[in-house]
Amino acid sequence: MDYGLKKLSLHGVNIYLTYVLIGVGLFAFTALFALFAVYAERKVSAFIQDRLGPTETGKFGLLQTLADGLKLVQKELIIPAAADKILFMMAPAIIFLAVYMGFAVMPWAAGVAPTQLNLGIYYIFAILAIETLGILMAGWGSNNKYSILGAMRSAAQIISYEIPAGFAVIAVVMIAQSMDMQTISTQQGILSTETIKCLGFWNVTKIGGIFSWNILRAPHLLVAFVIYFIASLAESNRAPFDIPEAESELVAGFHTEFTGMRFAFVFFSEYSMMFLVSMISVILFLGAWNTPLPNIGAVHLADWTTGTAWGILWIVLKTLALVGVQMWIRWTLPRLRVDQLMNLCWKVLTPLAFICVLISGIWRVYLM
Repeated sequence: MDYGLKKLSLHGVNIYLTYVLIGVGLFAFTALFALFAVYAERKVSAFIQDRLGPTETGKFGLLQTLADGLKLVQKELIIPAAADKILFMMAPAIIFLAVYMGFAVMPWAAGVAPTQLNLGIYYIFAILAIETLGILMAGWGSNNKYSILGAMRSAAQIISYEIPAGFAVIAVVMIAQSMDMQTISTQQGILSTETIKCLGFWNVTKIGGIFSWNILRAPHLLVAFVIYFIASLAESNRAPFDIPEAESELVAGFHTEFTGMRFAFVFFSEYSMMFLVSMISVILFLGAWNTPLPNIGAVHLADWTTGTAWGILWIVLKTLALVGVQMWIRWTLPRLRVDQLMNLCWKVLTPLAFICVLISGIWRVYLM
């Protein structure tokens, strides 16, 4: 009896340590990604504007972002005299945790996910909405007119972009008949004949590769993908939807008063959000961790490029490609006004997303 209890206790400790290691690993990954992404964005913006970008700190300026991070660590944490100290101090943590916790249900390969949740998509939408609460806390707690305006803009923005984003995701859920992100990922790979018959998929899924991705398996989801990607730019506060920050109008918006590590966490959250929303796009529309290479005749490229290591490689590469598009868009398009954002979301994206939902219903009933 004592031995059984001891064994059970050790099992519980092992599970606890496993989750701790997963949490630390995800934090390390997002930190490294932020360092890489800031440097990459500087180089991308420099290329678009026909200049060099960072060149002095380290070879090709590779250490510039690390130097900036060390500078932020050493800066004084200043709290404005008129600020609400509790809200002001909690806001960066709330913003960061909302984004960081979103990675809990992200599948990185077949059977590789921090948490297997059958309501993964619902969880993602719920947890990411908390970020806007953190932005409101930051704006109100700063007691700064620019910060409050930025926070109010963020609240108005979420009402606009969440509707078309939600409809676009529902269109995928109706086709997949699941809210489990691992299940949606698996369906976009090579399936057995029995599974194909059960789910009613096109036989092209036997070929695998890019032909089994949702955007080709149900072509109207390509429109849903574009809608979700546009909404994800607003989710990340990225141009042309960086209205809550708007440096030329609001100094820095909701994070105007933040310094040191508090500012670093807000900045870190934005880049983590870029990766997260891009990863969601990849999972829902672009084949997730499945290989883009198909089986053609006797050449079984899909079979040769599957497995855990390949899965992680594919999903990271696809996600980084979308992050690159986000950076490209930021340095190409001008910022929209608030009324232009709302006009786009309510009058253009929402009707198109609703049509995608309607087509998914027809597709599911009559074509699958």
